[in-house]
Amino acid sequence: MKTIAIIGAGPVGLACACWLLQKNPEASIKLFDKFPENDETIGHGDSRGLAISQGSHLLLKGIGAWPENSPAIHKIHVSHRGHFGRAIVRREELQQEALGHIIRYADIHLALRRSLKKIAANNRHFEWHFNTNINELSKTDLADVTIHAEGGLFNQQDWQDIYRDYQQSAIVGWAKLDQNNAHLAWERFTEEGPLALLPSHKGPEYSNLVWCGHPDASNRRLTLPKEVFIKELQEAFGSRAGHFLDVGELRSYDLGLNARKNIIGHKEVWIGNAAQTMHPVAGQGLNLGLRDAHTLAEELSNDSDIQTALNEYQKRRQSDRKATIGTTDFLARIFTSKLKPIIWARGIALSGLQLVSPIKQALTRQMMFGQR
Repeated sequence: MKTIAIIGAGPVGLACACWLLQKNPEASIKLFDKFPENDETIGHGDSRGLAISQGSHLLLKGIGAWPENSPAIHKIHVSHRGHFGRAIVRREELQQEALGHIIRYADIHLALRRSLKKIAANNRHFEWHFNTNINELSKTDLADVTIHAEGGLFNQQDWQDIYRDYQQSAIVGWAKLDQNNAHLAWERFTEEGPLALLPSHKGPEYSNLVWCGHPDASNRRLTLPKEVFIKELQEAFGSRAGHFLDVGELRSYDLGLNARKNIIGHKEVWIGNAAQTMHPVAGQGLNLGLRDAHTLAEELSNDSDIQTALNEYQKRRQSDRKATIGTTDFLARIFTSKLKPIIWARGIALSGLQLVSPIKQALTRQMMFGQR
């Protein structure tokens, strides 16, 4: 029987353990978690909203890890502040119940924790090691294969196979408006970067806010009185979504790209943010990580030897990683360029995307389900 060690018990590491045990209830797994066994810390943790694609929604439902409070996205409105061109995507165009959902990080983390506890309840070979110092954990002799799912944010990572510092940070939090924006996601590109309003668990008059800008500008905005912050936010976004009344739980994250060229080694493999950290412009980070975890669980559940399974895993993930990382990187850079020819091209591209339905649908399906 293969022994498997998973370093890191965030959403991707937990999901991987769930799928491994679901496919092989007798799997021998050691999960190393930096958090305590009690769920209270998780429940009061990170409240930022994450975009979960319809493909990820189906995968998570299959292991009973879908949080109840997960507002759906039925329409996405993409526009370019101060310039022509826009694109609108509706769920009906793709014949889907939803284009995606927004879930708080703490909620999905907690849902996956509880799901794993149920799935692993009768497994004699599953070990969950809590309060682990992940940074000091030995990377050798843990198991026959070690899965790195320790993740981390861009500015916390020191590996740089593929590296780009976008010189941006994202202010995240919530905003209250005087307009009902239920099931509507706004992606508004400004001169500083994307500014998104996404459905919120707080209700239809609230939105999850993601405001990307230069780090100095983001830091300055976080020090502003609330009424001044709201005024600047209104000026940056415009009035398409209504008028901003309030904001809260504001904080910022530095943005950049880190991606490993090789995601496997000798009996070890990297998934999720341990394999790639991306700009949030298309909301693809966690979705790509969940597809990593699901594919790896499939390969490690086969009868092939470990290195053959890892080689096949890397082969299967190549096109999806390349397409998703490449698209996200391109969008993050192209919509911050101030060159007039590129600005004109952006408007033409958005208008063309709206007019040429097959291309729009193909791009949306890539974001919803990944490259297959």
